[in-house]
Amino acid sequence: MTAEELLAGTVVAIDKPRQWTSFQAVSKVKSTVRTLFGLKKFKIGHAGTLDPMATGLLLVCIGRATKQIPVLQDGEKEYTGTIVLGATTPCYDLEQGIDRAYHYSHVTEESARDARMQFLGDIMQVPPMFSALKVDGRRAYEYARDNDETAEVKPRKVCVSNFEITAFRAGDPDREMQWLGGDLGRVVEAEAAQGMPLYKNPQGYVPEWLPQVDFRVRCSKGTYIRSLARDFGVALGSGAFLAALRRTQIGDYRVEQAVRLEEVASLFSDAVKCS
Repeated sequence: MTAEELLAGTVVAIDKPRQWTSFQAVSKVKSTVRTLFGLKKFKIGHAGTLDPMATGLLLVCIGRATKQIPVLQDGEKEYTGTIVLGATTPCYDLEQGIDRAYHYSHVTEESARDARMQFLGDIMQVPPMFSALKVDGRRAYEYARDNDETAEVKPRKVCVSNFEITAFRAGDPDREMQWLGGDLGRVVEAEAAQGMPLYKNPQGYVPEWLPQVDFRVRCSKGTYIRSLARDFGVALGSGAFLAALRRTQIGDYRVEQAVRLEEVASLFSDAVKCS
């Protein structure tokens, strides 16, 4: 592959690791391209942001392929992950600590499977305040960080074509009253003592006695899986947050086709050698 062939339009499927932002992943690819091809200025971007705690498929478009970004973003997406019941966090995932405990012993696998049916098809969804959506010219997360309750993120229509529960792990009913009666404070203190963002190791911060639901979701552009998790908890008469998320497909691209960030340099090096 020559520089001209690269800039004619190249889509690189990346398996984004946890702790990396989508911007950082794109910057890594950009730096590699500059070094190997001797390019100082070229177009590059990605088709669909992944939150830092999420892993999986990120499509990086180079050169004329950046014109495909709107089309790629419109493609149906597939995610797998884990929802924890019996608690909430302000941002609906584990980038922030648990802020409230809820009853959970009434939740069963059957009730969880029934509740998911409410979220199939076209639904109205309210995106999280901790998101990059703009409200009156500012990012929603800026209002959230300032505890400014005057801003309002409006609901929007999204489509969930499949919501499958792949595993259900019931919570410990004997721990419920202890959880509601004071364990929350100790959990929050323990999390704060770690001195690191929770998404660095989300499973390690999930109280083991809380119910967990593994899922697979196929959905349209603009769907927030964090909001889906939060609303799923409400439907079950409990709280919920997203503990793990992996994007496995965008349109015709699957994560099995993707390369890890540390493999990008060798991918392009091999392409240069073959040109």
